[in-house]
Order: sequence, then structure tokens, then C-alpha cells
Amino acid sequence: MSTVVFLGGGRITSAMIAGLRLSKARYRLVVHDRNPGKLRKLKKEYGVAIEPDLKNAVRQEDLLVVAVRPDSVRELLRGIGKVHRPVLAVSLAAGVPLRALRQTLGVPVRWARAMPSPVCRSGGGLTAVTFPRGRSLRDRRRIRDLFASFGQVVEIPEGKVDAFTVTYSSSHGYHALATLAAAAEHAGLDRKTALLASAHGLADGIVAWREGKYSLESLLAEAATPGGIAATTMAAADAAGYRRAVRKGVIEGLRRARSNARK
Repeated sequence: MSTVVFLGGGRITSAMIAGLRLSKARYRLVVHDRNPGKLRKLKKEYGVAIEPDLKNAVRQEDLLVVAVRPDSVRELLRGIGKVHRPVLAVSLAAGVPLRALRQTLGVPVRWARAMPSPVCRSGGGLTAVTFPRGRSLRDRRRIRDLFASFGQVVEIPEGKVDAFTVTYSSSHGYHALATLAAAAEHAGLDRKTALLASAHGLADGIVAWREGKYSLESLLAEAATPGGIAATTMAAADAAGYRRAVRKGVIEGLRRARSNARK
């Protein structure tokens, strides 16, 4: 049984472990974190092994998952010190490129990057993975298999990871749900009904598209009859700056991701 060691016991680690437990994937899971409270909570909830000592945690790995904030990555890797045996490691830090990882902790560490969604907690995640040129098929398969345990995996070039990161976040859906439900309440619905109607309007339509039977264009045409209520609603939202606001959000997210690379 392979041992996956998580360096960092925060939200994304918790979500991944929940997804792995849900899928009954056969991994031994070890978590390191400087916060004893996080370790106790993860051990209680998921039965993972915990390791407060960073170097002892790294010694147990078959696959190392770096799951700390981007501005903490370099400090964490420096704390590991010199690595004396081959290590396969994947970083979840948004905006921190492979070259920066190799510069901080290089040979014999074999790096990859991944962007998993917190939705992996429920087994419906989406993860982008990216590898340096020359990474072996075996290494790629091991990393893809881990993330495929709790959702879909796509492999993309590193140059596109930042754009993927600002686009795929489940925060878009939650933000849209909260915004649409608030508008529905303002229009007269009670909170429970507003959330139900908004969730259907957002999620169920997207599920219909994901089934792959119809194009997005055909579904839009079906849902928004010219001159009808839906068409009027969408046109008014666009006129108020909806498209511009979404584009601006993506651009600002990209700027933040790229700033992580320079820290």
C-alpha cells in the first residue's frame, strides 16, 4: 500500500482526504502540520496518521503532496533540508511554478503540480495536473491515479495553469448562488425558496450541458426564448456589466496568481 504524505493540514488536505476515504482508495495517509489542533482533528475525523516532525513525515512518503499556502512553500521546503533519495512530489500551491520548486528543493525530487478543487470532498472534483518535460509515464500515472480517486483529471501545460486556476474554482458557483438567491429574496421569495430556485437555475442547467447531449448554444436558445423572461433577464444582466465583471475578476485572479511566482 502506497503512503501519501501531506505537508499541510488545511482545507484542501481535508477535502482530498475526505474524497479519498469516500472512494475507498487504498493509500496510507500521513499528514504533517505545525498546528497540533489541525492534526488532531484530521486524525479524529479520518483516521489518518499524523506526524508533527517535518523530516520524519517526508521520510515516510511514496508520494509527497505539498499543500500549504503559496507564500509558505519556500519556507516549508527549506525546512526539509537535503533530500538523500528519490522523491516524487506534487505541489498544490497556486502560482508557484515548477522552476521555483526545483530551485528550492531540486534533485533528487521529481516535481509535478496539481490544482484540485475542494469539491473533491464529495467525489465530484476536477483536478488539473502539469508535468515538466521528460517526467516518466510511471510518475505521471501515479499522480493522475491519486487525483482520479475523487474526480476528473485533466493534464494541461504549465503555462495554462494560472488561467485554469482562476476559472475552475468552486467559488464561482457559490458566489453566483449567493448573488442570485439574494436577488430572488429582494424580488419577494423567502430564503429557502430563493436558494432552491437559484440552485436549480445554476446547477441543474450545467448538469444538463455536462451530459454532453446538447451544445451550450442550443441549450441557451432553448432556455431563453427571444423576447421572453429569461432572455430579458440575461440581456439586462449583461447591460449592467455582468460579462465585464466576470472578465475583470478572471484578470485580477491571474494577476494574483502570477504575483505568487515572484514572491
